[in-house]
Amino acid sequence: METSTTFDLSGKVALITGASRGIGEAISRLLAQHGATVIVSSRKIDGCEAVASSIRENGGKAEAFACHIGEMEQIEAVFAYIREQHGRLDILVNNAATNPDFGPIVNTEVSKFQKTVDVNIRGYFYMSQYGVKLMAENGGGAIVNVASVNGVIPGDMQGIYSITKAAVISMTKAFAKECALMGVRVNALLPGMTDTKFASALVTNDEIREHAMAHVPMKRIADPSEMAGSVLYLVSDASSYTTGATLAVDGGYLTA
Repeated sequence: METSTTFDLSGKVALITGASRGIGEAISRLLAQHGATVIVSSRKIDGCEAVASSIRENGGKAEAFACHIGEMEQIEAVFAYIREQHGRLDILVNNAATNPDFGPIVNTEVSKFQKTVDVNIRGYFYMSQYGVKLMAENGGGAIVNVASVNGVIPGDMQGIYSITKAAVISMTKAFAKECALMGVRVNALLPGMTDTKFASALVTNDEIREHAMAHVPMKRIADPSEMAGSVLYLVSDASSYTTGATLAVDGGYLTA
């Protein structure tokens, strides 16, 4: 393997969900910089198009497609689009997630429970299922599920979210085990506290932030761009013998 081509994604088609901002946007930009044609996906087309346009303006290849992964019809639609427009999928990054409930686990409402499960578990599951089938038709590919350190150590007042992220870690291993001989590698990224709009309720809460930082050896919150390099590794030839792995990018949180 030549070092110069290890991270080359030229000719690859990549679908990134939750890509209109935050970690998903950072991943989209980096994969495009390394040659991938990136499909920027999120619930609202305007945000997706803004990111895709910016990538194109900087010389990359990007398209926008609105997809709410909590809706099965929209999952089917995005894969129909990819099949029609590209005939292949090489990379899938399941990054879109929801966390509507913040409070005591014993007070979790059914509606918030169901929404979190529909997006974070069912959505990831069927995105992966459709992704594997399309990838296998062209010799394989790589899937990265964005889980969370909360899937290992439940976050305070984030019970159902933490439970779904633990499920994503298990799901990653299950797909990796069954799909390896189909040429599809499946790994998980476990971000620590990251400065995104999604995590703003945590980042801007002094008590929660200080409590979290007490357990982070690096004593700081991550920038979304610091997650993207790990995803580049997991979808490139650099990780060709890596599947079923969980990569924590957390400033050392899980070691403390």
